[in-house]
Amino acid sequence: MGLTGILLALALLIWLAYRGWSVLLLAPVAALLAAAISGEPLLAHWTQTFMGAGAGFIGQFFPLFLLGAVFGKLMEDSGSVRAIADLLTRTLGPGRAILAVVLAGAALTYGGVSLFVALFVLAPMAEALFRRARIPRRLMPPAIALGTFTFTMMALPGTPAIQNAIPMPFFGMTPFAAPGLGLLASAIMLGFGLWWLARAERAARARGEGFSDSRVPGVDETVLRQRAVTARKFDPAEAPHGHQSTELPPPAIAVLPLFVVIGVNMAMSFLILPARSFDWLAQPRWGGTDIGAVSGVWSVAVALAAAILVVLVLNRPRLTRLRETLDAGASASVLPIFAVASLVGFGAVVAALPAFELVRDWVLSIQGGPLVSMAVATNILAALTGSASGGLTIALDALGPTYLERAAQLGIDPQLLHRVAVMSAGTLDSLPHSGAVVTLLSVCGVSARQSYRDIVMVAIVGALLALVAVIALGTLLGSF
Repeated sequence: MGLTGILLALALLIWLAYRGWSVLLLAPVAALLAAAISGEPLLAHWTQTFMGAGAGFIGQFFPLFLLGAVFGKLMEDSGSVRAIADLLTRTLGPGRAILAVVLAGAALTYGGVSLFVALFVLAPMAEALFRRARIPRRLMPPAIALGTFTFTMMALPGTPAIQNAIPMPFFGMTPFAAPGLGLLASAIMLGFGLWWLARAERAARARGEGFSDSRVPGVDETVLRQRAVTARKFDPAEAPHGHQSTELPPPAIAVLPLFVVIGVNMAMSFLILPARSFDWLAQPRWGGTDIGAVSGVWSVAVALAAAILVVLVLNRPRLTRLRETLDAGASASVLPIFAVASLVGFGAVVAALPAFELVRDWVLSIQGGPLVSMAVATNILAALTGSASGGLTIALDALGPTYLERAAQLGIDPQLLHRVAVMSAGTLDSLPHSGAVVTLLSVCGVSARQSYRDIVMVAIVGALLALVAVIALGTLLGSF
């Protein structure tokens, strides 16, 4: 009965979330349903297990959600995002429209701009370029997905994406874990994706298919919002708020904050934090932790804070309604972190049920060792929830210590665990019910029937190829 309760609760969560119901309500209801069928105490699981796990996630990662959303909104309202997109448009031109869109998305997301901020700028940019180059509209979503959903989220060393931050407290790593493998994986995803899109463009031209101005109706705003907030760290409902500057900053000023994020992140990870002693963190007043559990979050938080200051200093004349911009950015961070924390709470209740032992035993019995087992478990959870961050946190909360223990027994570097976990979360999270996919299709004005096959190839198949390569090389050569 306990296993039946877990499956029913998960099915209820997925079905109603796909229909646009709020995860804030669904997650506790589904968790209590699983507990009730298992004969477990409901109130204790709600207030102690569910809320305890959700509060723990918020306590660890709210600084990154908050700073990331504020930074993204400042970059948008200062005109910096549009200036970067315009720079790449002018530099590469319509003859390389697909490459320009991919690189623009990669630059923005690797530089710390929230995905949903980037989408609302990249879609008009892609539309203008694709129209001039006579490339079908249906290829806009996969081009944007390649630059924003894939290697900059889960593979490039030091990426400030929340998915790259989540494993850091579990494995004690920095955002730059397994940099060599991350660069290799990025090259595989980018190379495969560009090859596929070039192939699709050639096939379209051979058929005489060009750009179409017709757009399919967008998804209902409420449904779109509920799906989107579990996918990334920015509430799309806040995107129209604030005040966007009509004057764009010079390209150098627009790009500089992105380099600040990357540079400060590296300095914190490799120079500043390692040079100091943090033994005092073991004291009870600081939670009895150590620097390995917090250094990654600290590095990304300081990098984003420094970039925010740079944007403010360089663009103050263009930020004419600064309070509104800051308020919109801060508000944009609240719903996403609570939505993901609710998924984390659901996972914690399920993991605490006696029947979960059956699930754990099945996952750990998967052949191939902890790397393969963790990849399968994280992929499944990310696919079911439609959320890379939610699926990853549930998997690591339930099995992270076990994976770390088994890896130590087999001599596997925790850096490899970190990179495999992040990449596993970013593959099957791009299924049709994913909030990021739904939002992308909506802003591009195309249907899933028109574009989803190409999204699968660049965002799922390419990522799976890179994941297999990382696991194989990591098993043979270790982390590098």
